[in-house]
Amino acid sequence: MKRCHWVTDDPLYIAYHDEEWGVPVRDDALLFEFLTLETFQAGLSWMTILRKRENFRKAFDGFDYQRIAKYSEKKIQALLQDAGIIRNRLKIRATVSNAQAFIQIQEEFGSFSDYIWGFTDGQVIQNKWKQHEDIPASTPLSEKISKDLKKRGFKFVGPTVIYAQMQATGMVNDHEMGCFRYGEV
Repeated sequence: MKRCHWVTDDPLYIAYHDEEWGVPVRDDALLFEFLTLETFQAGLSWMTILRKRENFRKAFDGFDYQRIAKYSEKKIQALLQDAGIIRNRLKIRATVSNAQAFIQIQEEFGSFSDYIWGFTDGQVIQNKWKQHEDIPASTPLSEKISKDLKKRGFKFVGPTVIYAQMQATGMVNDHEMGCFRYGEV
């Protein structure tokens, strides 16, 4: 079975690729989870994040953005001591402020999903990459979304992070054309 070039023989990576990556996500809770994980991934490998994903879920109350938006300084300090997650002060604080901004977007647009999918008119962008070298790290659309999110108070949402988010949540189908998942998503 042919998969995208980046998939290793690690069962966790294979499961992520085969079951999650590129599947359109319209659930706000899951969109927030991916946004948070992509934020922490900046500068690190995705495998590092996948291995710590359950720890992140526990540490961040199941990615409950309503609770995260109200985190106290005491909770932030506890997160900074949690060896199960990436203990980056700026990324932890960004997660709290991103949860607050996420809620503001929900209030304005009805849901974060409506907001983010509005950039593609609710449609998946079907790319046709034949080889992994052709897949960009960012696009003009990810730059546009990044700028808008930053304007709304989000942090650690540069164009590369946003493009990775778009790939993970199926806003773009960036499975290589030879990958068995390309036609499925």
